[in-house]
Amino acid sequence: MIELPRRIRLSTLWILLGALVFAMPFRAAASEKPPSSEGAPAITKVEPPNWWVGLTPEVMVLVSGHGLDANKVECNLSSVIVERTQATGGGNYLFVWLKFGADLKSGTLVCRVTNANGGVASFELPISSRTETIHRFQGITPDDVIYLIMPDRFANGDPTNDEPEGAPGSHDRSKARAYHGGDLRGIREHLDYLKNLGVTTLWLTPVVKNGATEDYHGYGAVDLYAVDPHLGTLGDYRELINAAHTQHMKVLFDIVPNHVGPKHPWAANPPLADWFHGTVAHHINSSMPVDPASGIAPAAAFYGESREQAFGHDPFEAMTDPHAPPSLWRYLTDGWFFGVLPDLNTENPIVATYLQQNAIWWAESSGLDGFRIDTFPYVPRIFWSRWHAALKRLYPRLTTIGEVYHSDPSVTSFFVGGDRRFDGVDSGVTTVFDYPMYFALRDVLAGKATAAKLADVLRHDSLYARPDQLVTFFGNHDTTRFAGVDGPGAGGDTLAKLKLAFGLNLTLRGVPQLYYGDEIGMPGGGDPDNRHDFPGGWREDPKNAFTQGGRTPEQQEIFSYVQNLLRVRREHPALSEGRQWNLLSDDSALVFLRESDEEKVLIVFNRSKGPRELRVPISETPAAGAAGSEKLAGGGRLEVDGRGIVVSVPQESIAIYLLN
Repeated sequence: MIELPRRIRLSTLWILLGALVFAMPFRAAASEKPPSSEGAPAITKVEPPNWWVGLTPEVMVLVSGHGLDANKVECNLSSVIVERTQATGGGNYLFVWLKFGADLKSGTLVCRVTNANGGVASFELPISSRTETIHRFQGITPDDVIYLIMPDRFANGDPTNDEPEGAPGSHDRSKARAYHGGDLRGIREHLDYLKNLGVTTLWLTPVVKNGATEDYHGYGAVDLYAVDPHLGTLGDYRELINAAHTQHMKVLFDIVPNHVGPKHPWAANPPLADWFHGTVAHHINSSMPVDPASGIAPAAAFYGESREQAFGHDPFEAMTDPHAPPSLWRYLTDGWFFGVLPDLNTENPIVATYLQQNAIWWAESSGLDGFRIDTFPYVPRIFWSRWHAALKRLYPRLTTIGEVYHSDPSVTSFFVGGDRRFDGVDSGVTTVFDYPMYFALRDVLAGKATAAKLADVLRHDSLYARPDQLVTFFGNHDTTRFAGVDGPGAGGDTLAKLKLAFGLNLTLRGVPQLYYGDEIGMPGGGDPDNRHDFPGGWREDPKNAFTQGGRTPEQQEIFSYVQNLLRVRREHPALSEGRQWNLLSDDSALVFLRESDEEKVLIVFNRSKGPRELRVPISETPAAGAAGSEKLAGGGRLEVDGRGIVVSVPQESIAIYLLN
């Protein structure tokens, strides 16, 4: 939990400071005139809880409590001006806009709130100097490899926070949707394992405070300025990032500006009447379109196998269609996610400012290197444009990765920043997850599509300004495990298919992302079966897969395979930075080249159940002139003759060759 600054009530503050505080110069602004509340005001929360000198010229503070129908707010520092205030929620909330002077110094700002009845309370806003180090806000490059972790399911480094105060009965490893005890300290204690595997970047599912029972996943926030106490404290999060940076690793923060959890205090008592799209009692469902006749959404809450079946049209496609009316997709941006999660009204400039400051606060508090943005298309694009502009002014190297869950590159590419679309908006997002490649890769390895489908996805790379920044993957916390009963790796050839998936993911253009446990072949179906605990992350576990001795022979085989692929990728920059050339594709094979200024690396993928000999034409390709090769990984052999390359590869395998 975040250690918030002390809330000092009038009775304590003025007794301690007395005339000294009253002698300080105060700068005040008159509030609007809301209805008065009975009694003296009380302050229970201040957001943001602190700020920094020289970070922004102003900050909007949201004060929560009761009796906050203030008509005067005074602060003790002459370099801080109270520009205006707004009391809302029947006196339960007070917005205070503060402007910082050029002579602002670090210290503690104390602001005195006087309500309509003459009652007085105060709040503090510590203001500190910024931490400047070269290892902060680094951003992600194609050289990186991202490893996705659900903190509650990875490793339990501190059993004392398994069932924190205020969350009785929330911890039970026998229940799939309860908290299991994994935490930030557990991740930090296993950075050596991740470094040894070869990953460079950690993506943690949200670490903000969630509900007390089944919100272990992090997507049901109840406090956007606190670390969930099941996971540790803000200090633990900072220590993890500092330790990762020391190991030359990076950290992505999973941010969710689209919604909060149903147990957030705002759900019952929002700061503004239009803080959300709708209310708990009356809202539309982002998973279903509004019935034009009744003006309400059907009761069904989830997508079918295809959106066309559910809606008669695809709402994501409608968003990218300049000829589609907003009625075909508005329920996505205005509806509550699955009809349950309160949808933040980012069109309200006060809500937008709150969310913008929240992102800046997390970045500045921790030195994180980028944001993974949840449910990216569910938030209006104009919000993202302004959000990114504010963020990039402060952190120009920071990377943002949007989640656009769709199989069509013409849809996913629409949301990438760097270009204004038909709506006149540049979203500003650095890149997106390559869901089209995810769907293609799974279909190909499951035998539902030919290998040529991979080349077809790559053919659409012209839609992206920087296709090398796309984040490629074959599994995450929202999909069935690749090796699960419903995954493409199910069956007797699971290990071979899993190797093929890793082989493609780590050699195709883009920034590869791995899902925790796939490197040891963890099985699992759909949510929550795809979120098992990592074996060995708990002291009572009988096996410890973090060590070679604790892995089964099959687990060690896949671990060593992935580790070796990551080593090859690290040692040959063409596999991360090189341009991709597709040289051959057919029903079961794909041959492609990764070319940099220094080297050319050939990758041969064979999905078939038998060995194949492939003749690859190389005239008028970057492979022309190759005289020989060095095998970097995989089996088979490669020969060069006057007409091209002849490569023989075993069944269900990937081979990597350095051409010379």
